[in-house]
Amino acid sequence: MSKKTRDQIHELIFEADTPTGKLFDIVIFVLIVLSVLAVIFESVELLNLSYHKLFAVLEWIFTIAFTLEYLLRIYAVNRPSKYIFSFFGIIDLLAILPSYIGLFAINTHA
Repeated sequence: MSKKTRDQIHELIFEADTPTGKLFDIVIFVLIVLSVLAVIFESVELLNLSYHKLFAVLEWIFTIAFTLEYLLRIYAVNRPSKYIFSFFGIIDLLAILPSYIGLFAINTHA
């Protein structure tokens, strides 16, 4: 990707005062809320019994969306290691890591 593309991604993700930046923040916020709601509903045994497959699909949709956001943030900054090891970079990584660990762990999903 070109520097122009990287600059546009940076503006989208990190410049909350632009219309697209505001929209990006709103979309991420909605995804976070929906993700939390899915986890809450999944913890209700009756709902989990009826909708387990749906919750599993939603978990991966959210994980992929948050992974793309994380990777775009790394791509968009001049010093990726500064973001990766920042407070928010670590929080973002910790948000997506459990799903990927679950892929490789034995007997983590029923």
